[in-house]
Parts: sequence; C-alpha cells; structure tokens
Amino acid sequence: MMSALYGCVLFNCVSKLRKQTALTQVRRFVQWKMSGGLIRAGNTATPPTIVAMANRKRNLSFPSSRCLSKSAEEAKARVKRVSIEGNIAVGKSTFAKLLQSACSDWEVMAEPVSKWQNIRSETSKGTEPQSTVSNLLQMMYQDPQRWSYTFQTYSCMSRLRTQLQPPPACLLNSEGTPVQVYERSVYSDRYIFALNMFELGCINTTEWAVYQDWHSLLVEQFGHQVELEGIIYLRAPAKKCMERLKKRGRAEEKGVKLDYLDKLHVQHERWLVEKSTEIHFEKLKQIPVLELDASVEFKSDPVVREQFITKVKNFFNAL
Repeated sequence: MMSALYGCVLFNCVSKLRKQTALTQVRRFVQWKMSGGLIRAGNTATPPTIVAMANRKRNLSFPSSRCLSKSAEEAKARVKRVSIEGNIAVGKSTFAKLLQSACSDWEVMAEPVSKWQNIRSETSKGTEPQSTVSNLLQMMYQDPQRWSYTFQTYSCMSRLRTQLQPPPACLLNSEGTPVQVYERSVYSDRYIFALNMFELGCINTTEWAVYQDWHSLLVEQFGHQVELEGIIYLRAPAKKCMERLKKRGRAEEKGVKLDYLDKLHVQHERWLVEKSTEIHFEKLKQIPVLELDASVEFKSDPVVREQFITKVKNFFNAL
C-alpha cells in the first residue's frame, strides 16, 4: 500500500517537473523572439539551437583554417631560395634562362632592371597633372656622385620586393626539389654595389650609415622571408665581362670603364671567395657557395651547359 502511494506521488512530481521545464523552454523562446534576437539568413529566422547544430556539423565537416595555414606554410618552407651573383655582364641573365629551361621545379626571378630604367612620377602644373619618366640607371652612371645613394636605395627596395614574392603554385605542389632563383639579392646590393660606391666616394659617410641602418632593419624584420639557402657565383675576369658588356650594348653602360669592373670583381672575391667582407647577418656567413667558371662560353657550348646544370642540380639537392 505504501509503495503504491509512493509511486503515485513520484509520478505527479515528475509530471509537474516536465510541465515546468516545457513551460520554461516556451517562455524563453517567446522572450528571445520578442527581443528580436533572430539570426537571419536572407529573410529566414533560425533559432539558436538550430544554428548551434548547424555550426557543429559544419565544424565537423571542414578542416580548420589553422590546419590549412600550417599545410601551406610547410609547402612554402620546402622551397629553397638561391641567388645568382657575379660581375656586370658576367652572363647572369643567360645563365638564368638556362636554369629556367632545365627544370620545371626551378623558377628564376629576373633582376628588375626595367624598373630602374622607367621610374614614373606625377606632378601637378596648373590644372593638369603631368607624368614624367626617369631612367635612374642612366642618371647614376652619368653622375654617380649625385645619384648613387638614390639608385642603391631604389635598387635594394626593388630586390626586396622580388624576394618577398610568394612561390608559385607549381613550386608549392612540386614533388622534387623546388627552388626560387634570384638574379642578385638584397645582400649583393649592400656588400657589392653600395659598398663599392662608398669606397669610391660616390656615397658619403652619412649616406652609407643611413643605408646600412635601414638595410639591417628591413632584413631583420623580414627574417626568413629574405634569407637565402645558397649562392651561385658566376666567376669571370673583369676583361671577359668588359667584352660581353660591349657586345650586349646596353645604352646606359656606354661609359663603364674596365677599372670599375675590376673593383666590382674584387668586391665579389672578398665576399664569396676570401670571406673577408664584414657581414652583419649570421646565417649569411655560413651560406654555401657554388662557384662556376663563367669565363667559358657556356651559351654556345652544349657540353659546358650540361656540366653547369649537373653541378647546379647536385648543389640544390644538397641544400
């Protein structure tokens, strides 16, 4: 008798609790709806519980952006960065074309010479804006005392932009050894050309201090984005470079003297062979260098070209 009575009381309590719970849920839904707390997609209102379920399903269906980002970063990290260094007219552009055609896993970034030759500036005179084009490369050769610092600033910035460009999809998806190859770098801009102009007196002490200060800041700020894994040094006597310079006939270089090429050759030797140049970046001090004898006519000799490509492949694979 007592157990039956107890069961009846328990049943009434449970029923009352269910009704209160249901009533509470209805009251909360009405309050939410009247408060305008609807989440709309177009003109359709969706209760929070349904939204939560949809979000839960969506989160289970797709990988997080963090995972995708990590995967992209890992693919980017596989791409090696190498610069081609060497004197003016040593054959860098010819060598770069050779590399580009030799392997689909290699992408060559050309030296931005055209940017130096065509600097556009807008000026307003009267009511109509006027556009002018300056050839900074030519200005530097014609009056190095006046324009060397300006030129080295702009050339370094343009090289920095080149080195900061992300690898193309073909390199990111490569199953081999993907390599981005640059014609010169932000490092040769400083340790070869700007330093040479300073030693020649075309960049004064104050300008040299300012150049080194912002150069160090940029390289340190961008860090691994502009670091190199290797350098290919195309090595040739200044006289051979002078022969090729005259043959290619670039208008801005008509006044270039052998003495200037000799000094640039010495700078390259100090940095890449003798290791006597004062370097301000630790990793750059330890970077491997592949030396190639660019005095031979590799453009017209298929045997030499094949030898160069083999050496480069072995060098890249060892990085």
